[in-house]
Amino acid sequence: MFHPQGPTFWELARQALSSTERGYDLLAPKFDFTPFRTPDEILDGMASVLGTPKSIDDALDIACGTGAALRILRTLCRRRVVGIDFSQGMLDQACKSLAAGCVEDCPVEFVRGEIMQLPFENEFDLAVTVGSLGHVPRGQESEFVRQIAKALRPGGRFALVTADMPPLTSPAYWAARTFNGAMHVRNLLVRPPFIMFYLTFLLPETKRLMAEHGLEAAVHEGLFPRPYRGLKVVVGTKRV
Repeated sequence: MFHPQGPTFWELARQALSSTERGYDLLAPKFDFTPFRTPDEILDGMASVLGTPKSIDDALDIACGTGAALRILRTLCRRRVVGIDFSQGMLDQACKSLAAGCVEDCPVEFVRGEIMQLPFENEFDLAVTVGSLGHVPRGQESEFVRQIAKALRPGGRFALVTADMPPLTSPAYWAARTFNGAMHVRNLLVRPPFIMFYLTFLLPETKRLMAEHGLEAAVHEGLFPRPYRGLKVVVGTKRV
């Protein structure tokens, strides 16, 4: 499951017993050697519907982590790419990871900040988030989408990867429910809480949230190889 350079069991346990921010600070140096890092197959599939190289002016990666999605954004953009994350450890690792990029790639700026309080307004043509939707606190999904819509220019797009609710009989459904149950118990017993849950921002709920904040959603299917074929890219375009 883990690369030999990945975290040990005890390192993961220490992370899980920390706050969300502190946990990712601890995990950052080894994060790219865990299954939690979004696979390149998913990133490349998403990139295929976002545009051609140098076709976008400014893009934002929300909860950018160690910079996996920034790799595709910097080839798409002409002017500005911004990665925002609340973990300084993850931002430091992203800076190191992207330091050896191609000279033709768009420069990347890093901002330490909260995804529920984005410090941007009408600044971006594209915003993406990958592997982070489970960190949005329950009940605040609509506010999260509102923050992103605010950061986009008219005609700007918000892209994410999601899926339909898995069948009740599927192992994926019960694995996610078991994990979520464990996190609820952990957060009852340990403070501060660690916010990470699965089965969030699924379809058709994601389309409804986007429509609520003036984003016209399009769903793209068939972009990913096995074992990710059930995933879909949702792109919401801000009304002009």
